[in-house]
Amino acid sequence: LTEFDGLCGFRPPARAADLLDALGVDSLKPYVDLLHAQPEEAALREVLTAILTADPDEMAHTVAAATAACDRLGGEHAPYAGLAHHYPGDPGVIAAMLLNHVRLQPGEALFLGAGIPHAYLSGLGVEIMANSDNVLRCGLTPKHVDVPELLRVVRFRSGDPGILRPEAAPDGEEVYETPIDEFRLSRHVLPEGAAAHDLTLTTPQILLCTA
Repeated sequence: LTEFDGLCGFRPPARAADLLDALGVDSLKPYVDLLHAQPEEAALREVLTAILTADPDEMAHTVAAATAACDRLGGEHAPYAGLAHHYPGDPGVIAAMLLNHVRLQPGEALFLGAGIPHAYLSGLGVEIMANSDNVLRCGLTPKHVDVPELLRVVRFRSGDPGILRPEAAPDGEEVYETPIDEFRLSRHVLPEGAAAHDLTLTTPQILLCTA
């Protein structure tokens, strides 16, 4: 509904390594080396495991140093500086740098399959979720993080998260195509002063009026 910033899915390990390496924090060097040395899935798994199981006091120092570096560097590090100020010392700040930063414009969307780590940063959007047996936290929270269960279900594959834009049907409905059967999201943009719009109800629907 507004410009929207989020994190979605893993970056390629080499790009994550470059982002971490640019911070110049010595305690992050082992993660950088792992991201360069291992095959993709193993690299992402080992580094996320190391981040989430690190000694809390040591990780707090690492996050503080990374925060100062993000403030100084700005640019692609800027979103993580904001996270770090909201969640000081949280290992999720470092874990977030393994993920793709995505900026959506009004009308754009993301589709998240099961096992894809993601986070909301800023903006106003609408979230639709199919029935799920679990939602697991990865960080950026004072609540418990179940690391073994998280590592069991996360899909350690990198890739472009892919921004969805609606495709217009002849009747004016704009449909967001997703590879699932559980729900469908569509949008109707009505011209100001237009006559009442007929939405044929052939299935249960939730209608959200945004203006």
